[in-house]
Amino acid sequence: MPEIRCAPLLLLLIAGMAQAAAPSVAGMLETAARAQLERQAEASGLAEPEFAITVVNPRAAPPCRQPLSVEPSDTRSAARMRFAVQCRDTPGWRYEYIVRAKVSAKVAVTAAPVAAGQLLLDADVVLERRDISSLSDTIGAAAAVGQAARRSLRAGEVLRQNQLVAPILVKRGEPVVMLARVEAIEVSTAGEALDSGAQGALVRVRNVANGRVVRMRVSGAGTVEPVDMPLTR
Repeated sequence: MPEIRCAPLLLLLIAGMAQAAAPSVAGMLETAARAQLERQAEASGLAEPEFAITVVNPRAAPPCRQPLSVEPSDTRSAARMRFAVQCRDTPGWRYEYIVRAKVSAKVAVTAAPVAAGQLLLDADVVLERRDISSLSDTIGAAAAVGQAARRSLRAGEVLRQNQLVAPILVKRGEPVVMLARVEAIEVSTAGEALDSGAQGALVRVRNVANGRVVRMRVSGAGTVEPVDMPLTR
């Protein structure tokens, strides 16, 4: 009989232990947010990213006999992300939570003032750790070098992709070299650009020798090559 009286108490104890072992909603949200931020940082090529994550007023989750699932609802801004926690029980439930994160990383920063249209060189860009929680298009130094500034930039300004543009290497109306290579053989002739274009852009070019207009790919400053040739690095 003592064993029978102890059975309900034992079941309550086991249930309590199982509930204690289950991850908290706040812990699940933090784990999901960190994984999301790490994926975004990797896709953006951020160097040495660091995250400080806070779950805003996490409400206690109602009972659920099934494992809870966490899905991102809106993660466009690290400063205010939304995640949904769902119980797929019958009947189930679904609650949304706000998660805020402070994100810092080593990003490209201007070493000195940069004029509009200026081509960025190695000496113009440095890597510095900055808070980029509210920025979504920061870039690394390697991606910034070789691009031109759309507008004038202050010294110490975090570089963003929308501030930069690929430099125009071929300008409309200017002479270009039409270059073709077949294995070890290289042939070049004079042409006139009928379009302007950056690296890799397709432009129309008039062959000065015969007047024919062909589409070619920009391969360098004042140089174009046939579209079907491998990209020049």
